[in-house]
Amino acid sequence: MDITALRAGTPGCAHRAHLNNAGAGLLSRRTLETVTAHLELEARIGGYEAATERLDAIEAVPAAVAELIGGRAGEVALFDSATHAWHAAFYALSFRPGDRILTGHAEYGSNMLAYLQIARRTGAEVVVVPDDEHGQLDTAALEKLIDERVRLVGVTHVPTGGGLVNPVADVGRITRRAGVPFLLDATQSVGQFPVDVRGIGCDMLVATGRKFLRGPRGTGFLWVRPETLEHLEPHVTESTAAAWDDKGGFTWREGIRRFTTFEMNYAAVLGLGSAVRQALELGPAVTGERTLALGAALRERLDALPGVTTYDQGRERCAIVTARVDGVPSDEVKDTLTRHGINVSLTSPDQARTEGRDVHPLVRLSPHYYNTEDELDRAAGVLAGLARPGQPR
Repeated sequence: MDITALRAGTPGCAHRAHLNNAGAGLLSRRTLETVTAHLELEARIGGYEAATERLDAIEAVPAAVAELIGGRAGEVALFDSATHAWHAAFYALSFRPGDRILTGHAEYGSNMLAYLQIARRTGAEVVVVPDDEHGQLDTAALEKLIDERVRLVGVTHVPTGGGLVNPVADVGRITRRAGVPFLLDATQSVGQFPVDVRGIGCDMLVATGRKFLRGPRGTGFLWVRPETLEHLEPHVTESTAAAWDDKGGFTWREGIRRFTTFEMNYAAVLGLGSAVRQALELGPAVTGERTLALGAALRERLDALPGVTTYDQGRERCAIVTARVDGVPSDEVKDTLTRHGINVSLTSPDQARTEGRDVHPLVRLSPHYYNTEDELDRAAGVLAGLARPGQPR
């Protein structure tokens, strides 16, 4: 990759050291221009008319997303967020008293709240699978918990509050053998490194456009294995998802269309398509290798600093690096980095309630392929200064 050219084509790189890609990646200029061009078209000729004029490009976006994650055209529905995509998949399942939902300690907090709501509503049970010695989901324990009562296995690929990468391909092999649906939250992994739904063996996958994919905010998607669709009854419907029958009832439209909605932000959709095509052109394996290497290099730098502790778990780790400076509140660390022109974020205790670690909030640093070693050095230098008593903050 030509990093200099990629940075020149990313306006934000001129202003900040952006180490907050787990929050939202920087838009490339081509994606920015795609979004603004459609907004200008809507303003000039009308929203419906603009959508009609760009219909082919709009309809090509789900197919491009499917290609990126190893799926096929007709298997992806677009949403305005990964949260709504995840809700569409999860609430399309049915649960009864005694059913079990298996998940991990690193499950995203909002997902866990949904599990608990369904358990309260239906009498189903939520079971948290133990971690192994590396802090990742213990697949041997998962396999022992699988029985006829299990209705769903829901796993977060990469947690929002740490750098571990859960062994989801092993989870997929277990669930496929058992015939249990597997819902994968890939919000932090798609765009960060290669994700292949068929290699993983999941039945449903959700992700967002705004993080490592570098798409606009307000975009997300759901992929569903075709064989799984017949077991899903969407919680809500409308005319794009269902058709009237001659008896006054309705039938679901074919395939993934049962999850589609009429109203979309087409400027954002086209922006997502631009970001996905750029990811495909660069190559997920190529960008993933550099991104993971930058994450490892940053973690190594921070581990070498006296008074700075990193908290990432897992046998396999990604480019999300979480840390704390001894004696300095994490929000103060973040504010200091911000004053030095370095974007980071904080982890949230509410999104890690089942983790079993009383460590949050932590400072979360998340480089991407367009970041540089110099930017890592700058961030490490600020943390080193904070760790030395008496240094100005």
